[in-house]
Amino acid sequence: MKNFDLGHPRTELRRELVEAVLAGRKTTTAGLLDDDPVPAAGERFVLNGYDDEPRGVVEVVEARVVPAREIDEQFARDEGEGFETVDDWREDHERFFGRAIEPDTQIVAIRFRLVESG
Repeated sequence: MKNFDLGHPRTELRRELVEAVLAGRKTTTAGLLDDDPVPAAGERFVLNGYDDEPRGVVEVVEARVVPAREIDEQFARDEGEGFETVDDWREDHERFFGRAIEPDTQIVAIRFRLVESG
């Protein structure tokens, strides 16, 4: 089974994101479109913790490539990081990715569900 990595290993952000998934607060994630294949609905991944240890299994409910302008408030809130607006979401992701996110920036928007924890 492939890995589902949130944030970077051995960072406080990774710890926070994984805990949000395990608590049911985080059900979406977003990345920049790159050469990695976009996951398909139904695919399952190992959720890795702080030290890359398995913490659970998540299943992709939906994955789509969209221009950043199509990220809506509900998606941003479902990231479970306290975003109240799409602008909050964009600013945080610009810091994480180290680059500007323009309206036409291609985003891999993933909705998932936790199917196993432990």
